[in-house]
Amino acid sequence: MSQRFGGKYSPQPQNSPAKVGRPLQSARPSRLGARVNMLFVLPFALPLVAFSQNPTGLAADLTAFGILMLSAWLTREGEKAHEAWDSRAIARRPAFPRKIFGSLLSGIGIGLAAWAPGAEAIGPGLLGVLGAALHFISFGADPMRDKGMEGVDAFQTERVANAVAEAEKHLSALRESARPVADRALMDQIDRFSATARTMFRTLENDPRDLTSARRYLSVYLEGAKEATARFAQIYATTRDPKARSDYADLLSDLDTRFSQRTEVLLSNDRTRMDVEIEVLRERLALDAPRTVAQTDPEHS
Repeated sequence: MSQRFGGKYSPQPQNSPAKVGRPLQSARPSRLGARVNMLFVLPFALPLVAFSQNPTGLAADLTAFGILMLSAWLTREGEKAHEAWDSRAIARRPAFPRKIFGSLLSGIGIGLAAWAPGAEAIGPGLLGVLGAALHFISFGADPMRDKGMEGVDAFQTERVANAVAEAEKHLSALRESARPVADRALMDQIDRFSATARTMFRTLENDPRDLTSARRYLSVYLEGAKEATARFAQIYATTRDPKARSDYADLLSDLDTRFSQRTEVLLSNDRTRMDVEIEVLRERLALDAPRTVAQTDPEHS
């Protein structure tokens, strides 16, 4: 009788469910993709033809190359800021409209690249205007308003925004530190933990009063996780020690559990506050009821 070979790297049979972790939370598609990457690739056509022209044309093409690369960088940074603005319940608009300025620079760069020494500027100018318009249509404008800050204590909101921004830096650094390990399972576990941590961030943004009780999670725990990840990546890259990998995976699991539990506590705070207010109101009504009855009782009049 034939026997199926099984092992660590063998595929799972169809009728045998594989062990899976908690699924990642749904997220919006990233704004950073092929469109943004192409902005960095296309301008490299200019240096290829620039050195076959006269000095004026060479200078124009190289200047256009620099302007288009700056436009691409501003657009990428603007998309990052817009993505962060979209993901947060409470957010301030970017201080500098990077994508709008990226569109303007794109038009200037395209117009300068199309210009030839001694030629009229009308044609290149029209191409520049068209390029700026297409760039703006493709990537849109930067967020021009604050979100979720109407009727909210500005001081508390600012504290939460600063704490969340710092925590996001820790999460990004944690993931970047683990990237050289090239372990897909660990990266998926890091992504699950990051999703859990960001759920806490959104909860704090919805109710800034909970920041004090959760501050050590956003600073101490995340900073410690970032440093532990850097040390693990350094050790594992040279030794490939399975014990080190197992310990790090356990650390991620513990962090995920602790953050999830703290988020549940934060979510229950609103319900607890409501229950306290209801109880206080009931006690007040119970105290006021005998007085009302006494005032309306004829025997006491």
